[in-house]
Amino acid sequence: MDDSEQRSDNSAIDDRSQRGPAPRGHRSEEAAPCASPERSPAGDALPEDARASEADRARQSADSIVRELRRCGFEAYWAGGCVRDRLLGRTPKDYDVVTSARPDEIRRVFGLKRTKPIGAAFGVIAVYRPHVRGYIEVATFRSDFDYADGRHPGRVEFANAEADAQRRDFTINGLFFDPIENRVIDFVGGQGDLANRVLRAIGDPHRRFTEDKLRLLRAVRFAADLGFEIESDTWRALCEMAAEIRVVSAERIAGEMRRMLTEPGRVRAAALLDRCGLATELIPRWAAAPDDARARAVQRLARLEQPGFELALATLLAELLSPKEAAAVGHCWKLSNKETDRIVWLMAHCRDLLEADRRPWSQVQPLLAADGADDLIALTAALEPSAQAALDFCRARRRLPEAELNPPPLLTGNDLIAAGMKPGPRFAEIIATVRAEQLDRRLSTWEEAIERAGRLAREATDTDRPETL
Repeated sequence: MDDSEQRSDNSAIDDRSQRGPAPRGHRSEEAAPCASPERSPAGDALPEDARASEADRARQSADSIVRELRRCGFEAYWAGGCVRDRLLGRTPKDYDVVTSARPDEIRRVFGLKRTKPIGAAFGVIAVYRPHVRGYIEVATFRSDFDYADGRHPGRVEFANAEADAQRRDFTINGLFFDPIENRVIDFVGGQGDLANRVLRAIGDPHRRFTEDKLRLLRAVRFAADLGFEIESDTWRALCEMAAEIRVVSAERIAGEMRRMLTEPGRVRAAALLDRCGLATELIPRWAAAPDDARARAVQRLARLEQPGFELALATLLAELLSPKEAAAVGHCWKLSNKETDRIVWLMAHCRDLLEADRRPWSQVQPLLAADGADDLIALTAALEPSAQAALDFCRARRRLPEAELNPPPLLTGNDLIAAGMKPGPRFAEIIATVRAEQLDRRLSTWEEAIERAGRLAREATDTDRPETL
């Protein structure tokens, strides 16, 4: 497992790796602390240029952490995704540091007030730095053992850099970088796989996936996001073990799906989920649809521009699942009520804008005034890109001032009650009818609205109708 996935686990570290012989650069626990426990000596040696980007400040902070650990006699490198992304010419989202220093030694180096255990059971310490949002994770080199639940190791041992690299998921994520000597440390062949654009499990792929079943989804996400091919043995193991994704928590699955469907590689991610069998486990009703219908659903994702998760998932599910079935997916993945409600609403109205330019405004306005209106327009365009006139109409209306797009109602229930009308079965219908006629510009003043409400009340024939004005 990656350090970032284990912060809250309570498994205990097994220190049977012994302290002697210690890994190169490792200080004994008896050694005097290199820094005051109250303050890191490098704590203020961060960029003074306030204009530096957040990414630059994170990089400089990670650099200063490595330098301080090395100054104190420890081995330390950047690790994982930040190394991969820099080698690919990407800007890393964050930086992680690995070191031979033990958790208590990390805290002595940088100070108790500027550090916090966030995965102490795995040797992970958060180091807070000035001018950087959040923190830098600093983890002790380790090996993982005894995965019993398909997600978390039952035991970890402090180790050296090579063992730490060997425990990771894919070769491209098992690279270390020394920012002082400006060199890559590669124990797993990750540089070659980066050059060849290949995603390969470290060692035996069945073992890697057995240790942590979330890696099944991560394999798809990395391959899709980076545009890499999945190495044949890794792909075979992924397909054979797809059904085991069921042991992963719904929250973790949802987290991976959020990233997959909102990143630029979303089309390939959905196609790979379908091909390897993970879709059968995650959205079985969708996977049971005809091949051509699933292929069309996947390709619709290409018509979205930087979608949010709700829009992307609704686009993938639309016309293959009912809104009720989509709600079941949301509950299964433990999405928030807000996310599930938005997905269901989008799917329920996914074709209601197709003739928006020819329908009464009172029928279209509630959709275009809703919070999810822009997503609904995008979904409509993904489903029916040829409906250009309706789409142009909707986009133009969305640009109207709020007071024109969604004017205050001429009449409310309080107005009817004040005029002597008692609530009854037709009460809400009268208010809705008056509102529709207002939007269609058949009513423009309060006087016209209250008069129309009176006529509607008098026309009511049911015995429980509101009293007439």
